[in-house]
Amino acid sequence: MDEQTHNTYSSKYLCRLLVDYRKPILFILAVAALCAIIFSAPFFITPLYKSTTVIYPTSSNSISKVLISTTYQSDKDLMNIGEDEQTEQMLQVLNSNRVRDKVISRFNLMEHYDIKADSKYPITKLNKLYDARIKFRRTEYNAVKITVLDSDAALSARIANEIAEIFDSTMNEMQKEVAVEAYRIVEQEYNTLVAEMDMLEDSLNTLRKLGVFDYESQVEMLSQQLAVELGKGNAQGVKNIQDHLDILAEYGGASYAINERLDNDRLQLSLVKSKYEEAKVDATEFIPHKFVVTSAFKAERKSYPIRWIIVVVTLLSTFLLLIFCIVFYDRSKGFFRREADKEAATKGKGKTSGKE
Repeated sequence: MDEQTHNTYSSKYLCRLLVDYRKPILFILAVAALCAIIFSAPFFITPLYKSTTVIYPTSSNSISKVLISTTYQSDKDLMNIGEDEQTEQMLQVLNSNRVRDKVISRFNLMEHYDIKADSKYPITKLNKLYDARIKFRRTEYNAVKITVLDSDAALSARIANEIAEIFDSTMNEMQKEVAVEAYRIVEQEYNTLVAEMDMLEDSLNTLRKLGVFDYESQVEMLSQQLAVELGKGNAQGVKNIQDHLDILAEYGGASYAINERLDNDRLQLSLVKSKYEEAKVDATEFIPHKFVVTSAFKAERKSYPIRWIIVVVTLLSTFLLLIFCIVFYDRSKGFFRREADKEAATKGKGKTSGKE
């Protein structure tokens, strides 16, 4: 039994089967190759052209901190290429609905992919086609590769290049949502301080009109002058000086307090102003968030389908299936033949026993 099994699956046995059934095998393989050629033609499978763009993220996303801040210390620079964290952020943004919706809208992909708005599950179909034809992958060198497949070679290159620009605008929009709100808060605080200082300055101007300029120095100077006038016995001079001292006594404390508050506000305003200027830059200015290493160009040859691969895979799979079927058929035929021989031998023995 082992020898029979060994012979059944030996190379000689397979070669014999291939020779015996060579005509049907060749015919079926020819038909399979012809079908593969026909069904891989553009009439059945839409040719797709591939375009790729390779981009790097920048290392910093804040303009003000890198360019104008005097307190923020970092080794990051706008000219430096980003690291793992920035690359991961870039991939997350590229795969977000923000970017997807902009690409679909800008290139009218619903119509381009021939998806009817009134069909069943149009958004699901659109998203599946988008995911199948537009892919983002991290390269071994920490860059991001944008790959676009499309039936229009020129449009494929345009989409790949535009996605890089859409990434920039999306990053700016996301940051502006926070930066504008931060700018509004800092601006409100800045304006409040300026208004308060203006009010305090107006109060000081009113006091200056009353003759209150510098409480401490004025009191010291008038006290010395009062002593001189008393020594001279100048009653009028003493009265005038005393009137000034009375005014200082009434308004001097307020003047001193206002000056102290103004000094504190000036210090606070200096800090808030620097934050205000940084927030204003972040809220109003734009910077690129990427370095384009490779721009997409119009492909000269289609990338999908590769017809010779389809034909070769079809022939190989058909050939293997044929071998299996032929072996199964030959084994089944031998099995039934042996069963028939056994049955005939049994009947022959029965007839011989009857004659005896």
